[in-house]
Amino acid sequence: MKYLHTKIVLFALIVLIGLELSAQTEEQIALEAHILNENREPLEGVLVQSEQDGTFAITNETGEFSIDVSPGALLKISADGFVTITITAEEYQNEIILIKSGDGNVQTAYRKVDEEDIIAGGTSFVNLPEILEKNYTTYSLDGINAFIGGFNGGNIWGMSDYLVLIDGVPRNPDSALPVEIEQISFLKGITATALYGSRAAQGVIYITTKKGTIGKQQIDVRVDAGLFVPKRYPKYLGSAEYMTLYNEARENDGLSPLYSEETIFNHASGNNTFRYPNINFYSDEYLKKAYERYDATLQISGGNENARYYTDVGFYRIGNQIDFGEAKNNKTERFNIRGNVDLKINDWIKASLGANAIYYNGRGVNNANDQNYWESAATTRPNRFSPLIPIDQISANNTAAQVLAQNSSNVVDGRFLLGGTQLDQTNSFAAIYAGGYNTYTSREFQFNTSVDADLERAIKGLTFNAMFGVDYSTSYNQSYNNQYAVYQANWVNTNGRDEIGSLTRYGQDATNGIQNISNSAYQQTLSFSSQLNYKTKFDKDQHFSAMLVAGGWQQTFSGEYHRLSSANLGLQLSYDYKSKYYFLFNQGIVHSARFAEGERTGYSPTATVAWKLGREAFLANSSIVDDLELSVSAGILSTDMGLDINEYYLYQNVYTQTDGAWFSWRDGALTRSTDSRQGGNPDLTFAKRKEINVELKGSLFNNTLDIQTAFFLNRMKGNIIQASVLYPSYFSTGYPNSSFIPYINYNNDDRVGIDFDVTYKNKVGNIDFAIGVAGIYYDTEAARRAEMFENDYQYREGTPLDGMWGLRSNGLFANEEEIANAPSQEALGDVAPGDIRYIDQNGDGIINDQDQVYLGKAGWNGAPFSAGLHVSATWKNFTFFALATGQAGAQAMKDNSYFWIDGEDKYSITVRDRWTPETANTATFPRLTTQNASNNYRASDYWLYSTDRIDLAKVQLSYDLPSSILGDGLFKNFNIYISGANLLTISSEPELMELNIGDAPRTRFYNLGVKALF
Repeated sequence: MKYLHTKIVLFALIVLIGLELSAQTEEQIALEAHILNENREPLEGVLVQSEQDGTFAITNETGEFSIDVSPGALLKISADGFVTITITAEEYQNEIILIKSGDGNVQTAYRKVDEEDIIAGGTSFVNLPEILEKNYTTYSLDGINAFIGGFNGGNIWGMSDYLVLIDGVPRNPDSALPVEIEQISFLKGITATALYGSRAAQGVIYITTKKGTIGKQQIDVRVDAGLFVPKRYPKYLGSAEYMTLYNEARENDGLSPLYSEETIFNHASGNNTFRYPNINFYSDEYLKKAYERYDATLQISGGNENARYYTDVGFYRIGNQIDFGEAKNNKTERFNIRGNVDLKINDWIKASLGANAIYYNGRGVNNANDQNYWESAATTRPNRFSPLIPIDQISANNTAAQVLAQNSSNVVDGRFLLGGTQLDQTNSFAAIYAGGYNTYTSREFQFNTSVDADLERAIKGLTFNAMFGVDYSTSYNQSYNNQYAVYQANWVNTNGRDEIGSLTRYGQDATNGIQNISNSAYQQTLSFSSQLNYKTKFDKDQHFSAMLVAGGWQQTFSGEYHRLSSANLGLQLSYDYKSKYYFLFNQGIVHSARFAEGERTGYSPTATVAWKLGREAFLANSSIVDDLELSVSAGILSTDMGLDINEYYLYQNVYTQTDGAWFSWRDGALTRSTDSRQGGNPDLTFAKRKEINVELKGSLFNNTLDIQTAFFLNRMKGNIIQASVLYPSYFSTGYPNSSFIPYINYNNDDRVGIDFDVTYKNKVGNIDFAIGVAGIYYDTEAARRAEMFENDYQYREGTPLDGMWGLRSNGLFANEEEIANAPSQEALGDVAPGDIRYIDQNGDGIINDQDQVYLGKAGWNGAPFSAGLHVSATWKNFTFFALATGQAGAQAMKDNSYFWIDGEDKYSITVRDRWTPETANTATFPRLTTQNASNNYRASDYWLYSTDRIDLAKVQLSYDLPSSILGDGLFKNFNIYISGANLLTISSEPELMELNIGDAPRTRFYNLGVKALF
């Protein structure tokens, strides 16, 4: 099958190349037109491009252009500050109208600006349609870290609790598919985020969905089909090897063997796996080699100067890898419809409406009683029981067993009963076959509207904008919970033949048909903002603008008393001189009910100064610099969210009698004590993000090289804690259980780093190519902590925020003599030869928690260094794209059940490197034990490994059918592409990087798609 697929792909490429060569002789036509703005004024410098023909033209001062293209060619028309449109050669008119993209073409806080006017440090953006043309993806933020410096997919500048806005409303990034997105803005710096208030303290990602364009109606259809292929499975020992090593573990514990040589041989022989099971959860018997994903989207857009519309209808379906029982029907389906309408009501009022509905359904097996299949795969020993019991091997003379089999309601394939034991009456196999199924249903309805008013008639330069959004989402589970019986076979050997002498049944078969509803949840989001904008100029060289904003949002969650609220006012003042020297001031004012009256208002002043060096006379004729800007930003941002401030009333004294202790003051009477749980602190207030950042960005070498880099230094000051070490010991008591310790603003967290984004574009012969790299390097420090340790090396203050702490190891104990001569480790558990030996840091002769030291950075909010690389090349109608990501500087600990193995745990292949007296000098894994090995399985550098890695995240090859093939038929453009995602991981520990323990395997994804424009 693999070779057949290869031949099909090669054949398709040969045919496409042939079609390309046949198109080279096609005659071209000359097009001439004028491009105007909405006021019918000519636009100079507009780029008109035919990527199919590799030709372009630029409009002159009268807005006129002339270009030679193939019949049916697509013309992409773009200009800074205007919505890019695409038309075919047949659709062009003598006059083409471009509309402004808001006030500009890049979304920043509460407004859009031209790219060249972005001065707030730490602001980056991507126009997603440009990326999707060569890199189709299904998640809005997938691979964006290769295009945006300072963002690694999980955090912005090392801060993970960023705010996501979609069309100005707080929403999940999953609610907008990539095909629906026009632009994604990343507001990283403190000036860029200040106007969004408290919740934006750790950055903002603003997603702008697509709008309609002026012109004939366009219909864009995309269909994809792909396969998920598991990358790697965990490797566990088979039954015979497991039992052999389990006997060894018992011997290490001074116990006799549990399994006889004959039993081990029978399990190894494979002659009767029902009697001597050897379960492999990852075999083809239970899993598919691959499972599918299908998706399709339909986009319709068009309009005129008075009304523009955009509609998207999308659907996807994802299958499941488990291939037996009810799990064969597992699936995930999503259907959505989005519509955006922009209206020009009159010369001074514009309005927009946006709506989105998402219908999500997931079907799966019941996982009651912890019978999750993947969890069982990591814990169920291979010899424990047989998942199925063969009916045809029941002794014909055993009437009782035959009757049990005949009365079972769950006979698999007409041949098998469900297997189990008294200890395994519920198990993942039986649950998947007979436990029933559940469906998860989610519905989301999103609506937003805005109005823009030009108040020029009242005050020149004054405009007004207001936005309102409301979202509703509901979800619930429906399930049919069936009871089932399992059977344990009692095997005998008759005349040299294995057969089931008797059956023991556990449980009962019962199907009541009742539909159970559970996990119902509801969420509502209300969002509102209004603003006045003012622009003026004092003369031709001085420009001033101001913006006054009131905004906020509120989210209601089912089962939670308090709504999550954010309310803020904002003032922005901007000034520039000769469009070279800029000053920007933002003042945010936030309100929070989480603090006492008098402390509920926080202030967030920030400022940026910028210098457009590229516009200075000394660089005017530079052969190197085309554009260059240097900016410095600084400020303070008040926040009450995401920084350990998760509750209300932390500022109050809290007393309780409900949990108080009972006291007897006289016979026959009990009085309950009033206990204090928390001391009051009316001065509790906002934490502060204090920051300074310096940014340099520009274009070099005739606009072939674009650079953007920012250095940032920030401190989260006054994070809230409740610290007992800062108060006398009598502030808290064990009985009665009381505490008078208040919450205070105390902890400080520091972050310092640099991000970068460099892109080089050029043309060599007939090949247009682009290479870009983006990334971040940052460091963190716990600058202030309330702590008390006996030894200086144990203090967390001054160490990284993501620091891992544990013991330092010194190999494995070789014998009892070494144990006797080493510092005592009895505090950690029983110790024997083959156990991990630790270093006594304080020299007290005892190994305990006081010997824990800093081990390294865990990279909880991203590795210290992370970067992405993207490469694209276009030759004729072919486009190649590749994306790679990497990280370095962090470590992780092998602390899951695959490595920490003792007692009755399942054995992975790691135990093959265990310590024995014979392997004492080469062993890399501690001795085996059936007891608790708490000495070995604890945080220490023995289990550390580097998470440095490079991932080939995406490769895609696309082909546009030439117009000579499409002709004047149904399609204006037809694109075919094939891609692969998550293809390769390069690391010192590739197995660990690609393994999932207790969860579904990581996968590669292979996709074939077509995109057609009607």
